[in-house]
Amino acid sequence: MSGVSIIFKNVRHLSMKTMRWLWLLGLVVVAFRYLSPSMSDKQARPITTWVESVRDVASIRRENHLTHRTVTDRSNQNPDQFRKSVNHSIASINEIHQTHLKKIGLQSAEEGNWLTICRRLSLALVGQGLSLEEIRSLQNAPETERVDIHLQNLFKDPRYHNYWAERWTRYLVGTDGGQFIVYRRRRFRIWLSEVIAENRPYDEIVRKLLTAEGLWTDRPEVNFYTATFDSNNGQADPIRLASRTARVFLGLRIDCLQCHDDFLGNVNLGDRDQIREGKQQDFHQLAAFFSAAKTNGLQGLKKGFSNYKYQYLDAKEEVTVEPKVPFAEHLMPDLKDPRERLAAWITHEENHQAAVAAVSHVWALIFGKPFGEAVDNLPLDRSSQPILDELAKDFVAHQFDLRRLITVITGLKAFRCDSRADFPITEEHEDQYAVFPLMQLRPEQVAGAIIQASRIKKTDRDSSLLLQFISFTSTNEFVERFGDRGEDELEPENVTISQRLLMMNGKMVRESIESNPILNTTAHLAMFSKDDSQLIESAYLCTLNRFPSENEHQHFLKRLQTGKNRNQAVVDLMWVLTNSSELTWNH
Repeated sequence: MSGVSIIFKNVRHLSMKTMRWLWLLGLVVVAFRYLSPSMSDKQARPITTWVESVRDVASIRRENHLTHRTVTDRSNQNPDQFRKSVNHSIASINEIHQTHLKKIGLQSAEEGNWLTICRRLSLALVGQGLSLEEIRSLQNAPETERVDIHLQNLFKDPRYHNYWAERWTRYLVGTDGGQFIVYRRRRFRIWLSEVIAENRPYDEIVRKLLTAEGLWTDRPEVNFYTATFDSNNGQADPIRLASRTARVFLGLRIDCLQCHDDFLGNVNLGDRDQIREGKQQDFHQLAAFFSAAKTNGLQGLKKGFSNYKYQYLDAKEEVTVEPKVPFAEHLMPDLKDPRERLAAWITHEENHQAAVAAVSHVWALIFGKPFGEAVDNLPLDRSSQPILDELAKDFVAHQFDLRRLITVITGLKAFRCDSRADFPITEEHEDQYAVFPLMQLRPEQVAGAIIQASRIKKTDRDSSLLLQFISFTSTNEFVERFGDRGEDELEPENVTISQRLLMMNGKMVRESIESNPILNTTAHLAMFSKDDSQLIESAYLCTLNRFPSENEHQHFLKRLQTGKNRNQAVVDLMWVLTNSSELTWNH
């Protein structure tokens, strides 16, 4: 009996274990069938609904074809054609800019040297200065080609894809963590990095964001909506989405219209030839588009129809609000889905305001400051801004190509002119880009410049895991203490005393300049420079990305040759250069 009981217990145990695994497998199969949009939709939707969907897709494709029928096809352009096209755009916009400067009586500075321009490119595209490795490599090319070579190298660099993805993520969804379960900011940022690496057209990115469907985990663009779930009981918040869309994609600040009409003339809407004061209805009619985004259980975000209701100021009861755009209503296509209509309207080739808003943001990321008062404040009745307007037209005419737009902007004299001139420089010279404006670097750029200055080779994915970990943790700690301005990072801010103290006494700066023979530039320069002159030159190139002047060279040469402790003298040299104002400003 004891043997039989043992066998019975073993069989029962094996049976229970098998049943648990079968039960788990069944749950996985059920979840997979439920979460799969293609499977569940085909089972649930009748044939007539599928016919309507096909018609909708066909109409969207026809609309897109008509919308972009005059746009140049970039896929058939060879490099020579592309360069010729870019040069033509640069020359045209430069002529407009110089004519404008001449009209207002401003003289323009001469073009800066190649190292200065390359540093600006690196700060704009990867958030840090050049490495000594990059500089020595560029010196092997003809001087007239170095800037263009460096720009093309940066376009292929994962640092550019990741850095701009983070900048765009802040602009699109902010820096808040949102709800943990339904919001994946990191997934959203990685998705943006991938589309930037592929150089996907800007209008395509906008349409994907505004018409996103699915789960926030496997459809990262859905996080544009789920970022607002925390303020609307687990549903997309039409109020926040309307405000964000107006600022990001239209360059309009209409937040005040949420509660009342505009009585001060701060928000003017309507068509350019018939400007009117903004109404409360304008805001909520835009918000109504986003009420069509429905959360459907574990299937995530799904399309639907607008059912937006709101009680206006001084009204007695709620009313149903129909989706409507605040200007250029004639550009709105005839599509069923409200979000698809809005996306097609924003990316319409004749929606000049939306194109100007996109160009304004790219300009601000490159220069470190907005073209006008603010990157997201471009009123419909603003005074003419010839450069922005011409760039917007060129952007649309070439298929919303972001990489081409960056190439054009960084090729303009406004970007390549010097910050110094042989004439008195006023604030107006900087505002009108007659000289390159002096701009304080953002916290992550300061951290990136310090870390890169402490390495001979560029710090990227090919760096050792230890170095990547040190860079990551040091940057996060430094930015937090230096002061992260979040999504308002493009707003001007003065240097504070605590920031200067952090630069002089902070942990990251101290560890970056100490004589570490394994990691740091300081020890490598002391060990491998053939003489003190080369050491000084290399130190300047690593930190400030320029050659020292004769006076600077002689001063530090004397300090190195007369000092009792040469290693400490090299550390002091790196400390002085790292703490100079020149390192923390774009110029």
